[in-house]
Amino acid sequence: MTRARPTTTVTVVGLGADGWTGIPDPSRAVLRDAEVIVGGRRQLDLLPESCAGERVAWPTPLRPAVPGLLDAHAGRRIAVLASGDPMFYGIGRALTEVLGADALRVLPHPSSVSYAAARLGWPVEDLEVVTLVGRPAARLAAALHHGRRLLVLSADATTPARVAALLRDRGFGPSRMRVLEQLGSDREFTGEAATADTWPDRPGDPLNVVAVDCRRAPDALRTGAVPGLPDEAYEHDGQLTKRHVRAATLGALAPGPGELLWDIGGGSGSVAVEWMRTHPSCRAVTVERDPVRAERIVRNAERLGVPGLEVVTGAAPAALAGLPTPDAVFIGGGLTAEGLLDSCWEALPAGGRLVANTVTLESEALLAAAHRRHGGELVRLAVAHAVPVGGFTGWRQAMPVTQWSARKGPDAADPEPEPDAASDDPAGAKR
Repeated sequence: MTRARPTTTVTVVGLGADGWTGIPDPSRAVLRDAEVIVGGRRQLDLLPESCAGERVAWPTPLRPAVPGLLDAHAGRRIAVLASGDPMFYGIGRALTEVLGADALRVLPHPSSVSYAAARLGWPVEDLEVVTLVGRPAARLAAALHHGRRLLVLSADATTPARVAALLRDRGFGPSRMRVLEQLGSDREFTGEAATADTWPDRPGDPLNVVAVDCRRAPDALRTGAVPGLPDEAYEHDGQLTKRHVRAATLGALAPGPGELLWDIGGGSGSVAVEWMRTHPSCRAVTVERDPVRAERIVRNAERLGVPGLEVVTGAAPAALAGLPTPDAVFIGGGLTAEGLLDSCWEALPAGGRLVANTVTLESEALLAAAHRRHGGELVRLAVAHAVPVGGFTGWRQAMPVTQWSARKGPDAADPEPEPDAASDDPAGAKR
């Protein structure tokens, strides 16, 4: 939420590792004229005495302190120092959310990504940037694809070693790494390339960017960029939406950037994990009543690069109370729990999607009734695998999965009561 402060002028000034010497004249004029200069201690120390305004170092944690600090200096000319481009993983975002874009003036400086791409000869449009500043290293795993080039924004001097360790653990040990330090300053160091397998575990400068040219080991598991990861990518106890059904399920859910999924009856968490892997801004909450499985979901999410997956341990529909409004809901187990289907449908806004899978007759009856009330599509998914039959090969049929998918219209009617069910459908859709 933004709050207007018409009596406060805030200008955000980007600067690089070269400090004052690299700042253009318009930015210098702002800093000389400011009554208050806010920034990190390292940034403040780069300014000359001609910048006579009161110097205020950001407290820790930074983000919650932004509104109070601005209120404390309301009515004064405030300059905020930022590293590189303030609107690229910088303080500009937090200030815009507090003040609103119209109350903020931003004077950017080349970002560390621009400097790194220039030194490496890598076109910026062909790169993927992953920040590990204040974020777990596990999120890098979702960006690992053979032949891709990554720039990793480091949290500190230990980040390169953590990146190398993650690459080795995920089967990308042959990837070429290079650490670029103090970019743009007279202390700039671009180092020598080495593989993650041979990377030396020694700290360098805390102000660094890690360049990764991704190479997957020949025997490593391949995880593609589309839904339907190999079943062996997941730790599970048999409660797993199998690969081909999972791909069809994600197709019906149709994730979009920034959207939120409720994954009910998480099992191994495979549907929520692959929802989040479709775009870095996708979010998901998975609800799983078994604590052991809930812990397993956390491990799967971390290993596959989406550590931000929220796991709620509890039984639906009671565990859904207080969750943010979803854009889509997937029910993979527990369909016969009283009121679950209705609760999920009612939670959806207009345009929201609901997809439910089952392998039992009892739950199939519920989906048929929901299809009659709300429309949508009712399909049966059947998959067979070729297996040895003596000295020959034959087909082994997996249990067919009944799937109902529907989009909620703007004038959705109140649901009718569901038919009575005879069991709690413990297996769900074998998630």
